[in-house]
Amino acid sequence: MHRPSEPDTMENATYLDMELLRFTTAGSVDDGKSTLIGRLLYDTKSIFEDQYEAIKATSDKRGEEYVNLALLTDGLRAEREQGITIDVAYRYFATPKRKFIIADTPGHIQYTRNMVTGASTANLAIILIDARKGVIEQTMRHAYIASLLRIPHLAVCINKMDLVDYNRETFESIRKTFSDFATKLDIVDVHFIPISALKGDNVVDRSANTSWYDGPTLLHLLENIHIASDNNMVDARFPVQYVIRPMSTEHHDYRGFAGRMAGGIFKKGDQVTVLPSGFSSSIKSIDVYEGELEETFTPQSVTITLNDEIDISRGDMIVKEDNQPQVSQDIDVMLCWMNEKKLIPGGKYALKHTSKDVRCIVKDVLHKVNINTLEDITDDKTIGLNDIFRARLRTTAPLFFDSYKSNRVTGSLILVDEGTNETVAAGMIV
Repeated sequence: MHRPSEPDTMENATYLDMELLRFTTAGSVDDGKSTLIGRLLYDTKSIFEDQYEAIKATSDKRGEEYVNLALLTDGLRAEREQGITIDVAYRYFATPKRKFIIADTPGHIQYTRNMVTGASTANLAIILIDARKGVIEQTMRHAYIASLLRIPHLAVCINKMDLVDYNRETFESIRKTFSDFATKLDIVDVHFIPISALKGDNVVDRSANTSWYDGPTLLHLLENIHIASDNNMVDARFPVQYVIRPMSTEHHDYRGFAGRMAGGIFKKGDQVTVLPSGFSSSIKSIDVYEGELEETFTPQSVTITLNDEIDISRGDMIVKEDNQPQVSQDIDVMLCWMNEKKLIPGGKYALKHTSKDVRCIVKDVLHKVNINTLEDITDDKTIGLNDIFRARLRTTAPLFFDSYKSNRVTGSLILVDEGTNETVAAGMIV
């Protein structure tokens, strides 16, 4: 075990330019999510020697047979005492091919909100299945949430293969059961890998115990899966976050609109429309700290200047003239309720969508979702913690949005309790 080295000055630029993959883990309690992440970090030499010695000492003190790698991510005292994951834990590591951000999410049903939080920005979800138990209700629940959140790629890791003697028939049976269930969901790219997180089989290194498996190891899949096309590169969307007016002698007339591309591509000279005013202009320049760009694409952060003086402020959106989002004050949305206080029917909440802040009223709860059976519940519209439901909102000002299916940035929103400033719900526009 050695201390991971910092990239030297010559390598810093390359390191910063490396492609970033965000992934989340999901699975039932004791399926081995935290152990798997610990194994990934350990086998890729991404942890410090003193960290390893600390968890080794803790494992020895408990009389555990193996070094408990799950302790690398389970940082809360209650998590360590109970041997479970309660809160979302984020971990970062890199290989020569990619940088990674991992969200280790809890498996318990009462922490559904935590999984939604961790998975909302993920390119890929790892769903763990205990080889001894097969596909259970919690597996289906997590697959449904991954589908609801439009996570583009799924890696189904059948874990604890060492406890079923690396039996191929067990692996194939679980693969078939999950594949049959996945046909009911909007999941396109699914990969199945037989692993043992505890012993390291097929996590980073290929295992001699599964000679019948000819697919990639988990790390090979994470390093090579194609994510460049996961973002919407067709519908150009630029929510304005800030108006830059230097008011200096050098930049006396400079007026730039700073923000992050939420979709598509803009080039110098493109004809654009500004919402909500509807005024049109063309792009004069696309600026970043290093200088001027000929084009920008999602998810770059840039400053755009226009050839015409148009009144633009935070919350406005710059779009292509011939490709505009939906504009409405009435919005149908799938919501995950994240607060212990129940939803108030007809309640008023603050709503945040891209860079725009408005207020809204929950006009109607259309139905709840039974995430065990995927059935709609229409006779019970009481909404509490972790409930997933479809609602109709009315906002005080129009929003400029796409469906969550076509754009995860312009199709998502959050509701905030104005009294406590707590986030009470995360939403996906239908």
